Amino acid sequence: MAPTPRATDTPPLTWDVFCHVIDNWGDVGVCWRLCRQLAAAGQRVRLWIDDATALDWMAPGARRGTVPGVRVHEWPRQADAPPPALDPGDVLIEGFGCHVPDAWVAALLPPVAHDGRPSVWLNLEYLSAEPWVARSHGLPSPVLSGTLRGRTKWFYFPGFTVDTGGLLREADLAQRQARFDAMAWRARLAPHAGPWVSLFCYEPRALPQLVVQPALHTAHWLVAAGRSAAAWAAQVAAHPAACPPGATVQVLDAVPQCAFDERLWACDLNAVRGEDSLVRALWAARPLLWQLYPQDDDAHHAKLEAFLRWFDGPPDWAAWMRTWNGVPGAETPALTPARLATWREAAAATRARLLAQDDMLTRLLAFVHHRRAAPGDARHAPATGPG
Repeated sequence: MAPTPRATDTPPLTWDVFCHVIDNWGDVGVCWRLCRQLAAAGQRVRLWIDDATALDWMAPGARRGTVPGVRVHEWPRQADAPPPALDPGDVLIEGFGCHVPDAWVAALLPPVAHDGRPSVWLNLEYLSAEPWVARSHGLPSPVLSGTLRGRTKWFYFPGFTVDTGGLLREADLAQRQARFDAMAWRARLAPHAGPWVSLFCYEPRALPQLVVQPALHTAHWLVAAGRSAAAWAAQVAAHPAACPPGATVQVLDAVPQCAFDERLWACDLNAVRGEDSLVRALWAARPLLWQLYPQDDDAHHAKLEAFLRWFDGPPDWAAWMRTWNGVPGAETPALTPARLATWREAAAATRARLLAQDDMLTRLLAFVHHRRAAPGDARHAPATGPG
């Protein structure tokens, strides 16, 4: 499959990416990876964020302007906050549907950009494998009233298939993984010969059940600080009998994104949560358990089932995914070393399937350049480049 051109023969654009922080490690994680990859592709990026504290460990130096191509700006959430006195951009992205005030959109994104081409206003949505995502990706959302009447916002949906917006993936990811020495990484952290498990979760009730599985009796657990460490303390450390005597645990401080990626590459099982770490676990090609953000009405269970259909992994893995997410009635077989090896084969096959597709940045650049075509042609341009 031939890759879609990255439009490197066109001048760089100025992108304004807005992020409203709900979960520091999710919203910021995705938006920062996007900004960093845009900048690496030669684009000019301004990240507007209402709470940038997580960047201090996630991307050290970002707030001081040490990341080439990206400038971080405070986004005051007051309704009457005046728009910034900056040159307008070419593309404006509302991360996860965060609402940017009309006055800010008007100031930063006039209908026609500096080069005489249409500007592009995008709503970057949440990641899901549900069928409606492909149908909704690339659809217009016309503004019918107010000061921005007549403008159009476009829905951009990340996804796992060629008819969606794709997944974030650095251009040099495969090369960095090929150079990575997992055994040397482990040796620097702790002397342990058993399997290694990375735990990044909310509060899964099945955590004590996972800890005692046969494949993990001698596991070394790398527990992320914050909610993951609190869950471990409440469910495992508080009940010593729940942890096999051969297992060990380390609680690790929050680390930059690249270091977190390496942690996933080094482990034999990765428990991840939310959106950004799921994608990173898929690229790691290791067995994974994904905990979706729990919703009161259990709407996340339908999202889980859509993901399981797309992944098409071993039935025992699907059963564990349901149990990990609190699906009623889910029954889990014993997780043995043989089953864990089967999970690893499925993870590697899934990564290969995803690598055969264009990444999200490639598709996003193609989408934007289509939208910036001559006004008479823009409405008929394809939503993305070829898969």
